[in-house]
Amino acid sequence: MTDLTTTMAGDRQELAGFAAILADEARGLSRRWFRTPVAIDTKPDDSPVTVADREVEAALRRRIAERFPDHGIFGEEHGRDRLESEIVWVIDPIDGTRSFISGWPVYGTLLAVLERGVPKVGVIDMPVLGERWTGRAGAPTLYADGGQERPCRTRDCRRLADATVYTTSPDAFDEAGLRVFETVSRQARTRRFGGDCYIYGLVASGHIDLVIEAGLQPYDYLAMQPVIEGAGGVITDWEGKPLAMDSDGRVVAAATAELHAETIAAIARAAA
Repeated sequence: MTDLTTTMAGDRQELAGFAAILADEARGLSRRWFRTPVAIDTKPDDSPVTVADREVEAALRRRIAERFPDHGIFGEEHGRDRLESEIVWVIDPIDGTRSFISGWPVYGTLLAVLERGVPKVGVIDMPVLGERWTGRAGAPTLYADGGQERPCRTRDCRRLADATVYTTSPDAFDEAGLRVFETVSRQARTRRFGGDCYIYGLVASGHIDLVIEAGLQPYDYLAMQPVIEGAGGVITDWEGKPLAMDSDGRVVAAATAELHAETIAAIARAAA
């Protein structure tokens, strides 16, 4: 068992290292297009997409296929490939395309590595801000800000009444979901809006306490799980169930188990 555990830890460290290489490449590519005139297309779900989204993902897919030809890949822009593989990479090349096209520097690149469907490595990279969070199962989450990586930790907030809660946009909720969010978030000490993937990094680093979101896709939330959990937090769907490829896109990320439990209970009451 020890040998197997050691082998798995080594494999994840290798995968996390390669994910860092991918994030470096994505950072350089997306910054090339940032705050430059780019054509904006609208996808069937009414979300925007640019050449930057497509080219960044295409480059990352090529690198993964070269290094790990037997791994699966699921990306926002170029779809699914070999998802039956034991190891699957999940890519969001530009999380926060609306931020990107409006010149707002709070957009990111998300990378997750799933082992048999469970996220074991997650990277949140902020190309313009130069910040990065790397989570790896069985290890502390590491934060880097243009220099040496260092462990980060969630804040010891255990009550909703003491929490700072964020969501990216109220527009992401349907009517029923918005009612739930309004009811629950107004019980917190402070609530703020905006941030896309950045707000999950802020939970991991202990700057905010709670994120409540809806309407997310697997490439939006799977990278968050190793990051949040490795920093001491809890992340699930609104029913408290573990996140997976087929989750419904409603996500709660909390700094502590106590805050998470209270928030899940508050959501259930508000939904009822």
